[in-house]
Amino acid sequence: MTVQAQSHSQRVQEAHRPRKAFPWGKIIAWFFMGLLLFVTIFPFYWMVRTALTSPRAIFLDTTSILPVQPTLINFQRVLGTVDAATAVAMGGSAGSIDFLRSLMNSIIVSAMVVVGQTSFSAMAAYAFARLRFPLREPLFAVYIAALMVPGIVTTIPNFILVRGVGGLNTYWGIAAPTLLMTPFAVFFLRQFFLGVNREVEEAATIDGASIWTTFVRVVVPITIPALTTLAIVTLIATWNNYLWPLIIGSDPSVRVLTVALGVFRTQTPQGAPDWTGLMAGTTIAIIPTFIIFMLLGRKILDSIQFTGFK
Repeated sequence: MTVQAQSHSQRVQEAHRPRKAFPWGKIIAWFFMGLLLFVTIFPFYWMVRTALTSPRAIFLDTTSILPVQPTLINFQRVLGTVDAATAVAMGGSAGSIDFLRSLMNSIIVSAMVVVGQTSFSAMAAYAFARLRFPLREPLFAVYIAALMVPGIVTTIPNFILVRGVGGLNTYWGIAAPTLLMTPFAVFFLRQFFLGVNREVEEAATIDGASIWTTFVRVVVPITIPALTTLAIVTLIATWNNYLWPLIIGSDPSVRVLTVALGVFRTQTPQGAPDWTGLMAGTTIAIIPTFIIFMLLGRKILDSIQFTGFK
């Protein structure tokens, strides 16, 4: 009887136990996340789909998800392995792009900006975080206030300055506005430096290390993750920059990849852009930054969360 009574009691408790509510909130959240992911990824997929479509068939079936009459001729045209006559015969344009030269120019300019901005911003950020000098806080506040100034506002003054010192159609002229430092870079690194244990620096000072030695041999190795994150963010921003390189580097010898693709778009004699060739060039252009971000994207998120900047 005791066993039956316990069994009956358990059944009664289970009958009165509240049922778990259907997780409508999670389903709605996952739905919107999936929708956002689709909206983000689909343009990239359509770019690749257009790049693999035959130039003659680009407008034959615009509702097709898969490439129409798939071909690699567009990539061959962009890379310069197909002559103009063959490109026209395949339905493309006679426009050309010195892809490898433009790619090298983008690499050179991006490397200059990444090395320069990371180095100088680290020194400035360490000075604002650790050194004591008059009006440090007001100066930092004024410097950070520059984050509220749109970049387009400084375009004309920067152009006049670079032109005045002979920087037109040069690598350093293209890199000049962001070569030394930016307010975001200094603010980002300063937040990281403030989190470094002061005892480590004090120990180095007791051992006779100067401020510069402490910075180079103690602080920099500790902050490698933050410096790496800044380098990646700067690389992606510089690689995708278009307006300033277009204004300063119009000569083909220093023309970066984004500008070269814009020029290629305007070379179609019929008036309509060569969409398949343009999408092929764009697909190749985003591969380097895509690989870097896929490999090191987690480091960016971890470092930003560490600094408390969200």
